[in-house]
Amino acid sequence: MTNEEKRHSDRYGSEITRPTKLKLARSRIMYLENKSDGLEGPARIGRVFFSKSGNSLYYQNKMFQKIAGFKANYEEVDSGDEYWISGPRKDQNDRLYGGNKDVQIDEDISSEYYDYIKT
Repeated sequence: MTNEEKRHSDRYGSEITRPTKLKLARSRIMYLENKSDGLEGPARIGRVFFSKSGNSLYYQNKMFQKIAGFKANYEEVDSGDEYWISGPRKDQNDRLYGGNKDVQIDEDISSEYYDYIKT
C-alpha cells in the first residue's frame, strides 16, 4: 500500500482501494440524488472526483461504485444506498420528473455552477 492509497472493504467484503489524494483534473460538477428511499430523495450538486477507471466516484468522503440499477446508477460503498449521479442540466431540470426543488448546491462550486448554467 502506498501513501496515496487507503484500503477499505465494501459491504460485500471485497477489498477496494481509495486514494487519499484526489486530482482536480479528474473531477467534475455533478448532480447526486439519493434514491434509497424512493424516486425523489435528497439531492445535491457538487464536485465529484473520478477514479482512473471511472467506475468509482468520490464525493465528500464517500465512495460510489457503478451499478446497473433501475433509477440508480451508483451505490455508496459504506451504506449500500443507491444514487443517481449525472452531469447537471443547464435547464436545471435535474430531478427524474423535472425541476430542482430542494436541490442543494455546494458553496465551494456555486459560482462555477451558475456560470455553467448561464452559458
